Amino acid sequence: MKPAMPVPPAAPVAEGPVAGGPVAGGSVAEGPVAEGPVAGGTIAGGAIAVPARAGAGALGMLALLTVIWGLSVPMMKLGLRDVPAPALVALRYLVAAPCFALLLVGRKLPRPRALAAMAALGVFGIDAGQFGQMLGVQRTSAATATMITAIIPVLTAVLAVLRLRQRLRAAHLLGFAVALGGIALAVGAGAAAPSAASGGARALTGDALVLGSAFCIAGYYVFSVEVAAREGVIEVAAWSSIVAALGLVPVALAMVPARAVHLTPASVFVVLYLGLMVTVLGILIWLRALSRLPARIAAATQYGQPLVGIAASAVLFGDRLDRGFLLGTALVLGGVALSAMPSRRGG
Repeated sequence: MKPAMPVPPAAPVAEGPVAGGPVAGGSVAEGPVAEGPVAGGTIAGGAIAVPARAGAGALGMLALLTVIWGLSVPMMKLGLRDVPAPALVALRYLVAAPCFALLLVGRKLPRPRALAAMAALGVFGIDAGQFGQMLGVQRTSAATATMITAIIPVLTAVLAVLRLRQRLRAAHLLGFAVALGGIALAVGAGAAAPSAASGGARALTGDALVLGSAFCIAGYYVFSVEVAAREGVIEVAAWSSIVAALGLVPVALAMVPARAVHLTPASVFVVLYLGLMVTVLGILIWLRALSRLPARIAAATQYGQPLVGIAASAVLFGDRLDRGFLLGTALVLGGVALSAMPSRRGG
């Protein structure tokens, strides 16, 4: 979740919301890993080194994460029945922040520059990304929102090229184009479907908000890799989320009157799921995976998210998936698969 995973970020790519600049040498390498601040990875010779092969345990955790994050959009749609979007985002991070604070007990306070970098990640990657996603889900169908968030791995790969100087082959570019074509087809089908939650213009606005949030979240992933390589996964996940919570609460209080929030058993369950599973457990698994595995492998495991989200949306909301939507789904999955191809032979 998807993970936050926030072309607004095109400007941050040049200068970056993360203070401290790019990793020296500017590349992410696959190969043997020495010890470093990130378990399983380190900055060595100007590159963030990660193992070339994936262990069964790491892949198993990523498979679990695929299910957790795949259910996030349908869960948000369910929670929005009783809790307005800003309040739902704020409650999510109010649940997550104390858990992250506990993880920081006994750890040193980061240097001011590092803390500023993590705060920027919280504001741009989480606050902007999650608000955009939540407001978008409120205006479009859960199935369409799930499909749009499926391009976050593709966007992550493109941003990694610009920021981390990773290689991008012609096949990767083709995958990006195919995925965007699939999204256009899926969005068109979803907006025209009679089961859509609102009118066409409102649904398209929701689609645009979810797409913008995808850029924010992808930016969070890429810049988090840089900071985590220097400061540690837990520190980045915790401080960025705590800062995000501090920014979300006053905004939510200003936007949503207390009487508009209805804490039903279903909405409480959704808040706990989004806070504990999607945010705390999800971010920790994902950032740890990015430090232990090649990014293409970590991203590839997330391509099952739209299938989980679509299946859940059909069960929970009766979203009607016509042929156009199913074809769009196939194109998106094909596009993201192309984007996961090795950057070079044997890599």
